[in-house]
Amino acid sequence: MKASSAPYYYLQNPAALLLHSRPSTWNWLRQVKDLVSQKNIGLMRMQFWRTAVEDMYHDNPPHQPIAMELWKAIKKHKLTKSWFMRIIDEREKNLDDRAYRTIQELEKYAENTQSSLLYLTLETLGVKDVHADHAASHIGKAHGIITCLRAVPYHSSQRKVFLPMDICMMHDVSQEDFIRGSLEKQVRDVAFDIASQAHVHLEHARSFCKNVPTKAIPAFIHTVTLDMYLNKLRKVDFNVFHPSLQRKNTLLPWQLYIQSWKKTY
Repeated sequence: MKASSAPYYYLQNPAALLLHSRPSTWNWLRQVKDLVSQKNIGLMRMQFWRTAVEDMYHDNPPHQPIAMELWKAIKKHKLTKSWFMRIIDEREKNLDDRAYRTIQELEKYAENTQSSLLYLTLETLGVKDVHADHAASHIGKAHGIITCLRAVPYHSSQRKVFLPMDICMMHDVSQEDFIRGSLEKQVRDVAFDIASQAHVHLEHARSFCKNVPTKAIPAFIHTVTLDMYLNKLRKVDFNVFHPSLQRKNTLLPWQLYIQSWKKTY
């Protein structure tokens, strides 16, 4: 099996699939804010996983299916505990229902969550390389930014807006504009600026692709979906509420295969 054949790699390595697929525990944690009605309940769930991770590293995992599988992955791949804790800590901070103050604050959140998940995935692949880590950092930031954009329709329906306030203020756009689903140019300009920042991170990650070990490529295969969203958003003139952005892509498996065959991200 070639390391670049991402779909086959994940079939044969359930630990990596558990860490990187959706929904996994670590991507589920980001949904806690939406799933619980009270912050205290969310804090209790975060504390459960914080304690669970500590117990896993003492060979005493809780008798919970995901925790047991993660413990096996930790033992097999010598996964770094600090990445798990960083994800939990950042998700916990994010339980407050408030918008990001700046694009840099959103990037920091993405780095501590999505990038940390990629660092763990690289460890399951046996990759220890500064270039791969650098790529993971930028791809994780792009992923976090795009996730924030993609969630706008849902959050708006809940009368919530989490987009960076500095960019909204720069275009004189209020949270109410998003809650109303406004299609005004300045609203689309906000989406354009945020999407552009995600694109910059993807391009930066790709600028040193030749220096990234082939073995690391499966960790970055999901850039296909990030590119797809940015391209579709551009085609609808950065209208984040356009119905086409919510449709599933039936060609995704084929596109993932082509990406892995090209040995690139």
